[in-house]
Amino acid sequence: MSCLKELLNLFIAFFRIGAFTFGGGYAMLPMLEKEVVQKYRWATMEELMDYFAIGQCTPGIIAVNTATFVGYKNKGIVGGIVATLGVITPSLIIISVIASILSAVYENPIVQHAFAGIGVAVCAILIQAIIKLGKAGLVDKVTWIVGIIAFFLSLVFGVSTIAIILAAGVIGVIYRTIQRRKNTQKGEK
Repeated sequence: MSCLKELLNLFIAFFRIGAFTFGGGYAMLPMLEKEVVQKYRWATMEELMDYFAIGQCTPGIIAVNTATFVGYKNKGIVGGIVATLGVITPSLIIISVIASILSAVYENPIVQHAFAGIGVAVCAILIQAIIKLGKAGLVDKVTWIVGIIAFFLSLVFGVSTIAIILAAGVIGVIYRTIQRRKNTQKGEK
């Protein structure tokens, strides 16, 4: 496949993701999985989860960061730029159109009901994304414990998402290092 065609595929895939998902980065996860992991195989599900985690820790919008990571992984700097432009272009178009007609339609009950319906659909999509993330990340007792503690730290105590992700990362590294050493010691006996 030619480089130009691959760049066009990156733009179109991320344009579609940007155009047909509402509610932010997590709501995009099912469509990202379909396009990036299943259809084009630009990344594995594990890599996509890593991009999401890094995207959450870095400044900016998760969807934009993820698009940039995927594009960069596959086509370098140009791929990162093309994928990023693909995911933001629909929003720019939609915002421009809405801004031009907002004052005329904002008070319209039909528009308010439509946004209420969209909100419900976004909640359902977010629940689906949470379930998929849970299946991918909660694989043993330690990950379940870390996940439950992270949930309560965020929900009950309002601890920063960045702090939780960084702490979970450190715990993961320590835990896997200890596991690897135990496995190495068992192999030597």
